[in-house]
Amino acid sequence: MQRTVLITGGAGFIGTHLARLALAAGHRVRILDNLSPQIHGADPDYRPPAGAEFMRGDVVSRADLTAALDGVEAVVHLAAETGTGQSMYEIERYYRVNVQGTAVLFDILANGPHQVGAVVLGSSRSVYGEGAYICNVCSPEGRRCYPEPRTPEQLAQNRWSPSCPVCGEPVDAVATCEGDRLSPASVYAASKLAQEDLVRVNCRALGVQPVVLRFQNVFGEGQSLKNPYTGILSIFSTRIRLGLSLPIFEDGEETRDFIHVEDVAQAILAGLNPRPDIKDTINVGSGEATTIMAVARLLSATLGGTVEPHVTAQYRVGDIRHNWADVARLRQLTGGARISLEEGIRRFAAWVATQPIPPDLLEQANAELKARGLMG
Repeated sequence: MQRTVLITGGAGFIGTHLARLALAAGHRVRILDNLSPQIHGADPDYRPPAGAEFMRGDVVSRADLTAALDGVEAVVHLAAETGTGQSMYEIERYYRVNVQGTAVLFDILANGPHQVGAVVLGSSRSVYGEGAYICNVCSPEGRRCYPEPRTPEQLAQNRWSPSCPVCGEPVDAVATCEGDRLSPASVYAASKLAQEDLVRVNCRALGVQPVVLRFQNVFGEGQSLKNPYTGILSIFSTRIRLGLSLPIFEDGEETRDFIHVEDVAQAILAGLNPRPDIKDTINVGSGEATTIMAVARLLSATLGGTVEPHVTAQYRVGDIRHNWADVARLRQLTGGARISLEEGIRRFAAWVATQPIPPDLLEQANAELKARGLMG
């Protein structure tokens, strides 16, 4: 079904890829974005994809969002603040943009005529917190358990791995399913979970189809190289090109599920026409766990880096140890991720090589965390 689609945050990394795919699929695309300096720089040079309508505005502005919703049949809600560490001290801003922006969207839909039949939310794997584990001591039958977020005291003692919440023994991480317990460990994660609740409650009340996509670690061509608060591969790529060291938090063995932005955009596009046999909450990841040290070495080798990544034993409050997705539902929806980590890194590195080298702002971002006692 071809629709008029509003993409909030559509000038961003994921939104730009999605807009091109949606236009190619025959959808009419409208983009609403405030061109945040943190993402786009102080003097943004943004050009929407050919055929897309662009409106510069903010999701927390009722007037901007009302105008953007005119004649729209489906909404892809991507507009959000996204830095885990930064969210721990920019609390009001993260809640205002992420939660209040979503509330304004539904307040408009609930109090006026509209044509919106579907809302696709770009959520995050962070809503799971530490995610799912198995304790082989107190649950030899393999029952899943959910460790509490790691405390600042635990991290300060370099006790990186979560423990069983029942017996306190070590636990083994497993792929996290959509039905696993939700336990946000950061303000960013809490704001994404609040977004999910707003989408489900209001879509049900309004007769609108909700689709909640929980993105894992998205990377690829077009990711902001200016934002020092999110996008680990973008941050690392700048330091590699400048000949600087790659500082790896904790012991480097923490894992993430990396998925290329093209696979993410395909999942969103499929979510615009959801199938009734697939649940409305879907993990969007590769289903594979990769250590931060391994991905740093792969990126460095691909970009021709000369400085070996090194473990610092530093940490950020609010980070998780492991998380990767059970992607059975995604495979039903799209067939699963098509771009391997190695291919995605090659594509990302080739694109990075065509871009001006931005200033490295990682130390500045870390200093902001340290000043507030949120990094050790």
